[in-house]
Amino acid sequence: MNKVLQSLIFNLNYLEIYFLTFFYFLILYFFVGFIFFQSCKFLERKKIVEKIFVQKTSKDKTLFEVKNSLLSIFIFGFSGIFTIYFVRLGLIELQEVTLLNTFFGLLILILWNEIHFFVIHKILHIPYLYKTVHKIHHHSKIPSIYSVYSFHWIEALLLSTVPLTIAPFINFSPTAIFLFPLASILLNFSGHCNYRFGNGSGKTWKLFGTRHAQHHFKNSKNFGFVTHFFDRINALLKKSN
Repeated sequence: MNKVLQSLIFNLNYLEIYFLTFFYFLILYFFVGFIFFQSCKFLERKKIVEKIFVQKTSKDKTLFEVKNSLLSIFIFGFSGIFTIYFVRLGLIELQEVTLLNTFFGLLILILWNEIHFFVIHKILHIPYLYKTVHKIHHHSKIPSIYSVYSFHWIEALLLSTVPLTIAPFINFSPTAIFLFPLASILLNFSGHCNYRFGNGSGKTWKLFGTRHAQHHFKNSKNFGFVTHFFDRINALLKKSN
């Protein structure tokens, strides 16, 4: 596998890399999103999950989200080009593909994403940036699987830099970098699908959907991606000041 991946990384031209990245995100958004949503409906019938907001969303809202998500996916395509370009320059060094390297690499990327997302998200809530950039994502007062990539192009560009902002300093296997968007969008779906486990009560359940859905609806607090960790630190810092 190492030889095959090495051949792809160093022999494909940048146009091929762009389209492979573009279609990868397209598959994640539409195909994986469809499976995720059908799984939510199945779990709802089994009374394992419940809807957070029961209001129906309009077709116009869904079309708005899909249109902006396609623009974001167009932007995400360039992340593949920059990643491979940095690898070819030697600015990013890749580890050997092993199960252990992939697992720990993916774990580090997910943890880094928590920090990266929180910082970017807080910046985007600065009034000027909110009105000019982040407002598009908050157009989805009731989030859905289609709103996961519904961004202004600037927000899409900022959020696409997760691997690029850490890979020059920590070596990852190419499989960890490849699998990170899948892990990220699954977590993203859980925060935007408008479903939650149980009734959303208790510290554990609130990690799944409730907090981010509330952030969309109330437009305040809960700036974290999955956990509430950095929100709590932020609250403690405010109190200390």
